[in-house]
Amino acid sequence: MKFDDLDARMRVFETAHDHCALPGLYLVARLDGRGFTRLTKELHPFEAPFDERMRELMTQTTRQLLTSGFRIVYGYTQSDEISLLLHREENSFGRKLRKYTSLLAGEASATFSLLLGSPGIFDCRISQLPRETDVLDYFRWRQEDAGRNSLNAHCYWLLRKQGRSVAEATAQVKGLGVAAKHELLFAAGINFNDLPSWQKRGIGLYWQQYKKTGFNPRQQQAVETTRQQLVVDTELPLGEEYTALLQSFLEPAP
Repeated sequence: MKFDDLDARMRVFETAHDHCALPGLYLVARLDGRGFTRLTKELHPFEAPFDERMRELMTQTTRQLLTSGFRIVYGYTQSDEISLLLHREENSFGRKLRKYTSLLAGEASATFSLLLGSPGIFDCRISQLPRETDVLDYFRWRQEDAGRNSLNAHCYWLLRKQGRSVAEATAQVKGLGVAAKHELLFAAGINFNDLPSWQKRGIGLYWQQYKKTGFNPRQQQAVETTRQQLVVDTELPLGEEYTALLQSFLEPAP
């Protein structure tokens, strides 16, 4: 069989189930660390429940993804996950979802592993969201998840440090309401409301425009240009303020 014929026949098996996102849909990629509980608690001596080194690894990995060639307008990271909002008109690879999931997961895994010095693997999934309200709800959902996970983690590790077993600490935290969890921490001298915002709300990364003054040697005069820089926001707002911030990423560029 000639190569061209063989090539055409075999490529069908690779592309027969290719799925492409429809034009106009918002795409949000979510990456999750594989086996990160073991990675951060057994293989590496990260502090529990939160470690600034892990925060920096996740932040730097998210930063790399925002500069990886895709038009990503907002990145959000909490715990061992990263969420990325792609520009609504992103059209790389004809919007083939397998390209997005494989490249983003590969880039995140490679970046994190190089920074850590040992393998750290991410998977990736894509949410195709038809409405702006779905995008807002998605990121509010992930921020709410960050708050719940943070409260549970602080309670769990407090109990573990007090001598409870894994099963005992898990069962006790599961049986407590939100107010009781706050009281548990407060009795140990921990005011959950005073903990760093990034532990409770996650971290946002987004592009911000700024003006820069330069000098045009040909015209011998100062000129002002518009540049953009990547902002790492460790003090994300809550509620309507967060919604307003998210909406600013959905507005078309001027």
